[in-house]
Amino acid sequence: MGIKVSDKELLIPASADSVAIDTRTRRGRMQMLFLLLACAAPVIASYFAYYVIKPEGGKTNFGVLVQPAQDANEAWFSVPLKGKWTLLVARPAGDCQIKNESCIEALFLMRQLRVAMGRESGRVQLLWVNLDGKPVDPEVALAYDEKTAGLKVVNLPSDPKLKAEFQAWLDREGAGKAIQLVDPSPAKMMYFPVTNSSKEFANIKKDLEKLLRLNHKGESLQ
Repeated sequence: MGIKVSDKELLIPASADSVAIDTRTRRGRMQMLFLLLACAAPVIASYFAYYVIKPEGGKTNFGVLVQPAQDANEAWFSVPLKGKWTLLVARPAGDCQIKNESCIEALFLMRQLRVAMGRESGRVQLLWVNLDGKPVDPEVALAYDEKTAGLKVVNLPSDPKLKAEFQAWLDREGAGKAIQLVDPSPAKMMYFPVTNSSKEFANIKKDLEKLLRLNHKGESLQ
């Protein structure tokens, strides 16, 4: 039994079916493409932001990087810096009383940062440079002694030339009141603000953890 085909169907060119199929296929592909672009938009935007815009110039650290790093002269101190990561603060003992919040906050921040390093805390030493050479307040000494807090107190050298060199090194870039991070070479490579903000503490901790994780060169744990 044959298939009946209407006259109307006979008038449709044989290529018309394929044209209709191609049109639907293209439409389907375009819809799929738009769907994929919509799904990928957040990823594309994040890549663009990171690799092209780079917020804050690509900065990932909270502390201020010292570029180039500033060499520290061990003759300025009565304790060795070479081979250790050192958090250093300089304050006159005569001004650093329990009621002096700016000084106590600096000592507290350094102590807590070292504690926060956990198993890596032995790689970090704390140094307080006593700028006036006066005796440390007994209450401060009790709370921040070397045995319990790991804080070493050193006086400035008596030699005027060495003292002036240290002061210039300390105050460079206006960082004299900041907490200075000295690497094992030893050289100042970063400094942090004194803060009582938990958020900023977390940011400083993150900087320090990253440096300890990525840098072991020149360290001595003795």
